[in-house]
Amino acid sequence: MSQSTQTLHGKTALLTGAARRLGATIARAFHAHGANVVIHHRSSSTSEAADALVAELNAIRANSASAIAADLLNVASLPSLVAGTVERFGRLDILVNNASTFYPTPVGDITLAHWDDLMGSNLRAPLFLSQAAAQQLRLHEGLILNMIDIHAERPLKRHPVYCSAKAGLAMLTRSLARELAPHVRVNGIAPGPVLWPEVDIDEHLKERIIDRTALKRPGSPDDIARAALFFACDAPFVTGQILAIDGGRSGASGQ
Repeated sequence: MSQSTQTLHGKTALLTGAARRLGATIARAFHAHGANVVIHHRSSSTSEAADALVAELNAIRANSASAIAADLLNVASLPSLVAGTVERFGRLDILVNNASTFYPTPVGDITLAHWDDLMGSNLRAPLFLSQAAAQQLRLHEGLILNMIDIHAERPLKRHPVYCSAKAGLAMLTRSLARELAPHVRVNGIAPGPVLWPEVDIDEHLKERIIDRTALKRPGSPDDIARAALFFACDAPFVTGQILAIDGGRSGASGQ
């Protein structure tokens, strides 16, 4: 990342699913630019990673990071995430809906449990958490940033439920931008081949995916963090937009 500044000094960001991977990279970037951060994680299985990240950030700047656990599929618990953030840091300026569930659901094998899980984590939770956070965000001319996917527009074979959920999140992003204007901005980031899922992926498939990008290379988590910083720090007149960070796969490549 670029040299840290204090462009987010005094602001607080709540990031879901931020103990590891992209969420942790965005949290580090916001923190490096002066923000206090609340790292949401799901359960005891991710608490160690969340606590380690919080300790890392607090060692850099004391009392600037905190962790909070919640099951995002439990809609009734979502207001407590906002309340806990405000109790800890006194305000909420940025909500990053990053948490996501991803796995294949080929037609013929789809169950109601798959539907509830993938729709719940990728669409229902962002909606109800955004609704819970709206009042606090309005107080501070805040930002909601939704992590979408280029497959919201380009179906990924064997993933119809996941793609449908992300397509819904793309529309939710644009809809909330209208609903919450003029005091809250709502934007999205749609990553391409930036960080491979935590499942075994054939190397030939990776090469084929990368070959479909215009830049012929994968991106990095820092590319996503830079986009998040753009929306948080440098885009006060931008709302309702979804930025693809995909090496040109959804544009120039035409594939």
